[in-house]
Amino acid sequence: MEISALMRDSGVSFGTSGARGLVTALTDWVAYAYTAGFLRYLNTAGLLTPGQAVGIAGDLRPSSPRVMVACAVAIRDLGFQPVNCGTIPSPAVAAYGIAHGIPTLMVTGSHIPADRNGIKFNLPTGEILKADEEGIRQQTVQRPAGYFAENGQFLHDQHQHLPAAEATAAQEYVARYLRFFPAHCLEGWRVGVYEHSSVAREAFVEVLTKLGAQVTRLGYAPQFVPVDTEAIRPEDVALAQEWTANGAFDALVSADGDGDRPLVSDADGNWLRGDVLGVLCAQQLGARGVVTPVSSNTVVEKCGLFQTVSRTRIGSPFVIAGMNDLLAAGIAPVVGYEANGGVLLGSAIERDGRQLDALPTRDALIVAVTVLAAAAAQRCTVAALAASLPQRFTASARLQNVPTAQSLALLAQLTAGDWAQQQATLAQFFGAEWGAVATIDLTDGLRMTFTSGEIVHLRPSGNAPELRVYSEADSAERAGRSCQLAIASCQQC
Repeated sequence: MEISALMRDSGVSFGTSGARGLVTALTDWVAYAYTAGFLRYLNTAGLLTPGQAVGIAGDLRPSSPRVMVACAVAIRDLGFQPVNCGTIPSPAVAAYGIAHGIPTLMVTGSHIPADRNGIKFNLPTGEILKADEEGIRQQTVQRPAGYFAENGQFLHDQHQHLPAAEATAAQEYVARYLRFFPAHCLEGWRVGVYEHSSVAREAFVEVLTKLGAQVTRLGYAPQFVPVDTEAIRPEDVALAQEWTANGAFDALVSADGDGDRPLVSDADGNWLRGDVLGVLCAQQLGARGVVTPVSSNTVVEKCGLFQTVSRTRIGSPFVIAGMNDLLAAGIAPVVGYEANGGVLLGSAIERDGRQLDALPTRDALIVAVTVLAAAAAQRCTVAALAASLPQRFTASARLQNVPTAQSLALLAQLTAGDWAQQQATLAQFFGAEWGAVATIDLTDGLRMTFTSGEIVHLRPSGNAPELRVYSEADSAERAGRSCQLAIASCQQC
């Protein structure tokens, strides 16, 4: 069976970052086939040798151990050696693969609910790109006789095929930051780590503590919690306000389920937007070139801090391709980030004789440590650091359980006809509160800039049946209202 046919039949398909689908659809056979297709693609590309190690890691959602087993069985069946890196962040297993020159995969659904899961694939050089996804789609995988029941689950217990977890990848990930940041750079800082069910919680606590911070663990969750750093849940807003109400913390930090998207708050429990964190992180790392999706805050251009700013479609593969283009043009260091706050290092960062190696995949820990260390070095608050940038504010929300086809039909309706027809349609759809539409950008979804300077962006999610809505304005209140008005307009269709 071709992987492309498997995608169609199972409903588990490539999104903006890896393969995702319902847990009920991501059966043992589907996970096995995806892994086998990935390895066959690598083999045809000359990126594997017989018996080579392949790293596996997973997040803390209930279905991840089962999927990891299926991946390990496929690795072994194809003549390679599975290395169980344990439950560690996505950037940790990617960094391990790059350091050791081996492919890796991460079983995770990232920030989406526990009824879904997925697999992220990494080459020995980093995340797969869209061309690699196409190569995987074209691979043919045979279903082994006697392995799977009709429902796609293993007929027999296969847990013996998952080796014992090794600590090397987790240890190397922590050491990466302790080598680069000055010892005691967070001395005197009081930091709350919102643990929930993030697989990054242990790394956060260890790194921050060893850099001198007084760390308090908060909000541990034994069950999986779908924390989304782009559409922050009201519960997480309330928790941050509660924890900081008595002035006990200089900042709160957290990450999503697989540890590649950060949350950072100021001393008053206000979570900073991910694209503001991206700009601050790129600034502190001394980036000359910055790559970010079209949905990110325009503060990156308005701040004037970077030689080159490149905009892409949404998704880490597009950001990585953009970083590669800047590096090919001789621009370095290059830093990428997404509106969710995840930062990608396209090139090594050097400072005072210390080097932070390139890591072309989203990372949350680098953001938290860089921003807190910058505020500590400048003897200012996190809020003051954010206020040093031009004040443009963004908000985001989502309509859940909206099939992608329905979202695409809406966008097609709004952009039908010539420019005059589009303006008339959009004016009727959104009403008069924004003013006229000045420009539209169809790079990824529908991004509208109004004559008022405000921005509204509608885009179907690449990971779940959701319609994402982003807004940008000159005040946080207006951005939030604009986002909710846009959601209301979409709900009426």
